[in-house]
Amino acid sequence: MRTRRRTAALVLPLVLALAACGAEEGDAGGAKAPEATPSAEASTKAPETPESPEDFLDLAEKAMADGRAWTFSVTGQEGLTFQGQKSDATYRATVRRGMDPEALHSQGVSTSSKGTKRNEEIYVVDDTAYVKEGDAAWKDAPASAPEMRNKIEDPVAVVAEFRAYAQAAGDDVTVTEAGGTVELRVASERQKLSAVRDRAWAKKAEREFDPTAEQLRKAGVPVNKEQLTLSRLEEVLVLDATTYRIKSHRFAFGFLVPYAGGQDIAYEQDVREENQGASEGTIELPAGLRR
Repeated sequence: MRTRRRTAALVLPLVLALAACGAEEGDAGGAKAPEATPSAEASTKAPETPESPEDFLDLAEKAMADGRAWTFSVTGQEGLTFQGQKSDATYRATVRRGMDPEALHSQGVSTSSKGTKRNEEIYVVDDTAYVKEGDAAWKDAPASAPEMRNKIEDPVAVVAEFRAYAQAAGDDVTVTEAGGTVELRVASERQKLSAVRDRAWAKKAEREFDPTAEQLRKAGVPVNKEQLTLSRLEEVLVLDATTYRIKSHRFAFGFLVPYAGGQDIAYEQDVREENQGASEGTIELPAGLRR
């Protein structure tokens, strides 16, 4: 189960405004996606003194597997800004993640900058995702399908993602121990996406941006990934220094999209997950969804 959820795509009002702006100014010209490397099995014997990112990830994987299920709170925000005009959306959810068997249940609500709310409920059982948005009927598809991958937030899958970062060349993951916690961090300053596009964390940001990029294109805004600038990126996994359980995770990034008159459309996303502790009980589908 290696999927994650982007916040609700409620940026259409600004997209339409951008399209109108482009029509007035004229065409400016110019113009579960790969997943994380599968996790290696956790070491059967924990290192006496963990030092490397993979040492800590082995311990985190084992610590999380020891629980029957975990509950996380999730908050997220994403938005577009152009010429001072901003359209954004926020997302809040409670996620239960079963470990054995692997399963997930999420209940949340997204809110647009205009106050429009939409409820959302998600189950992931036996590699199939079931999604109910608002008053619509339940929909199901493989959890690996693109339309589902961007809806599911799996707080435990971040261990496998960080392992992929650590195994790649470049020493992208730094480790800091302080205040009873261990922080594993990946960060990037402003630079062209093309310069880091082969990095797993950059691919992840690009995948998260894809639905918004498609909205922009449909509205007549050219989005050429070769011209995108990664304005910032920070991903932080925080572990308890004693138990090595996940305490929190944050993934924040931004892109600058060249547009009319040499100006940029700024896109930003910030998703945070907090571990609320172990929980009991098995995650099961509602009776109406069981086959």
